[in-house]
Amino acid sequence: MIRFKKKSKIFDIGITAVAAIVSVGVMLYAIGHFGLQNAWPELVLNLFYIACLVMIGMYFFNRLDTHHFNYWCSISVGMTVLLRDILFPPPLSCHPLHFVCLTLSVLLLCMLTFFYARKNWQSYTKRNLWAIFIIDMLIAAFYNYDLYIQPINEYTDYLLTEIWIRPTITYSLVACFVTESDG
Repeated sequence: MIRFKKKSKIFDIGITAVAAIVSVGVMLYAIGHFGLQNAWPELVLNLFYIACLVMIGMYFFNRLDTHHFNYWCSISVGMTVLLRDILFPPPLSCHPLHFVCLTLSVLLLCMLTFFYARKNWQSYTKRNLWAIFIIDMLIAAFYNYDLYIQPINEYTDYLLTEIWIRPTITYSLVACFVTESDG
């Protein structure tokens, strides 16, 4: 028995989950290709991404209640924000761009803590939920821009894939919660 009844919502969540699974698969291939010594941070991030994907699947098939889904997905996404964007940010070519990305990452972490960690998840507004996704998209877009202004190397394609995994997962999480807040 699945949680969602509207075909458009099932398709929406399914497509984002498939995109995230393919992205994580590409990153796992990159870890194998470049070696664990060079790509171990991606492996740690992928573990959190895989945990989110498993929880989305469990939530979709009613194997995980909303409270546990809310809590553990916010922890997993928050850990990826903390690790990739705040504690170990990628080196950016432009200092103001680095500062903007760091500021948006702290804002995203605060929003995740405030919106996802609350017990009364039904009080979320759609605007608040979409703001989380939009900020994550802005961070990814700035990282993407920085990669395009730097010389292209063998890591570029993998980094472009890694940048967009979290916004894809965030979109799926927000789509789940927007549906729940409707009902």
